[in-house]
Amino acid sequence: MGVLTTLILIFLFFPAFAYKIFEKAGVPNWMAFVPMLNYWEWNKIIDKPVWWFLILFIPFINIFVVFLMIVETAKAFGKFNLLDQAVSVIFPFIYLPFLGFSKFEKYITPDRRVVVKKTPTREWVDAIIFAVVAATIIRTFMLEAYTIPTSSMEKSLLVGDFLFVSKLSYGPKVPNTPIAFPFVHHTLPLTKFTKSYLEWIKLPYYRFPGFGDVNRYDAVVFNYPSGDTVILEVQNQDYYQILRETESKFQQQYGAQYQPGMGRKYLYDKYTITARPVDKRENYIKRCMALPGDTLLIVDKQVFIDGKKAFTPENMQFNYIVTPEGRNFSQAEMTKLAETIGVSEYWNYSSNTVLMPLSEKQASILKSNPRISSIEKSLEPGGINYIPMGGLSTPIFPHDPAHFNWNQDNFGPLLMPKAGASINITPENIALYRKIIGVYEGNDLIEKDGKIIINGSVATSYTFKQDYYWLMGDNRDNSADSRFWGFVPNDHIVGKAVFVWLSLDKDKGWFDGKIRWNKCLRTVK
Repeated sequence: MGVLTTLILIFLFFPAFAYKIFEKAGVPNWMAFVPMLNYWEWNKIIDKPVWWFLILFIPFINIFVVFLMIVETAKAFGKFNLLDQAVSVIFPFIYLPFLGFSKFEKYITPDRRVVVKKTPTREWVDAIIFAVVAATIIRTFMLEAYTIPTSSMEKSLLVGDFLFVSKLSYGPKVPNTPIAFPFVHHTLPLTKFTKSYLEWIKLPYYRFPGFGDVNRYDAVVFNYPSGDTVILEVQNQDYYQILRETESKFQQQYGAQYQPGMGRKYLYDKYTITARPVDKRENYIKRCMALPGDTLLIVDKQVFIDGKKAFTPENMQFNYIVTPEGRNFSQAEMTKLAETIGVSEYWNYSSNTVLMPLSEKQASILKSNPRISSIEKSLEPGGINYIPMGGLSTPIFPHDPAHFNWNQDNFGPLLMPKAGASINITPENIALYRKIIGVYEGNDLIEKDGKIIINGSVATSYTFKQDYYWLMGDNRDNSADSRFWGFVPNDHIVGKAVFVWLSLDKDKGWFDGKIRWNKCLRTVK
């Protein structure tokens, strides 16, 4: 039985748990088992207007209405205590049968119900609970606010931009962990590592219908795929790259005595490492460059989709090596020059050069400056695998330089996996699909003696169960994106960035231009 079918059945037959309440209210109990008639009669039992019943046909809002109906049912049995009402909402599958079966619980007809005057404190508590529940429903299923924390999308989106993300654009997801502290992501406020969610109840992935699908070049918010495992002491670093580096280090150190897994054991002994469900992984925002079924190729930084040049976002940035004229060019002069063209960060590249992220327009302005000797785009030549300075292993997907000698500037060609599509799998290309098969799609994957074994059987092909996307930052050379951790599964897609309502410059004070007025109230392109 599918997830959608299960959810629909639970919703339609939920009043069946109150069939004994129907009896106490003088309504034939069989009506509690007839879809929608049961809600009609239940609405009359709690003496609510017809529009309550009509709202049940509105997705997402109907969940909130059912919670209200449960509370009103408790009131129909004289339960005006806040604790009773809270228990009825948290444990309705137990509380509703209790009211129906208990000989001591009496149904009170509408004409005999006492109007309870609430104290100011109770009114405030009720208002706060209502606001929290309503905001949680909106945040979970409709619209959520995000802040841009890094420069990976500059100049399209700036550090300090506050934006709204539409979950209705692609369809909201059912939370994997529905029991969680409201308005926080994965860690409780005022704590360092304490989880904000409970994993007693885990719901399977399901996405409600949305207004459309992910389109190529959309700015998409998604759950970070490599965030399934996290070193809590260094959450801003990729656990899997740290693991690869550590294993390489131990391999060099111990030589013939090295045993696979020594690095993993070292990390688990030294750090606090945790696993996170999909909905509690870090939220990233990147631009969708390739859709399921597309073939992606990057040649000297230029992205090609199915052999055609991809769209270049306005003001997209690349790193340029900038050499000033003469050796008397000071750091202060370089900083001032960078600020005049709107560049807030750069890095020393050598004794007399800097590495600076620039748009084509900024690069042209800088090139015309007589005090600049040369300016050229920083480029990793094709066929050379990228390893960071001081590193021991490549961070470039699929982390298999023996078979895929790619780097961030020259990458592919790579076909995007599509639901229902099949590919041949071999020991030579399994690195591309290892995580899809074994992690994202939950199969038992074993590689042994040159054979690939899936769920106990030797496999030479594989059929994908869901769609996958390729997402990259507009600040192309300063973005941790799909080039580093690979495909983004459909079940990790959160929503579409649609509107920036506020933009703050973190380096300025409130009376010194902190609010970027010209960047506020703009749509995301």
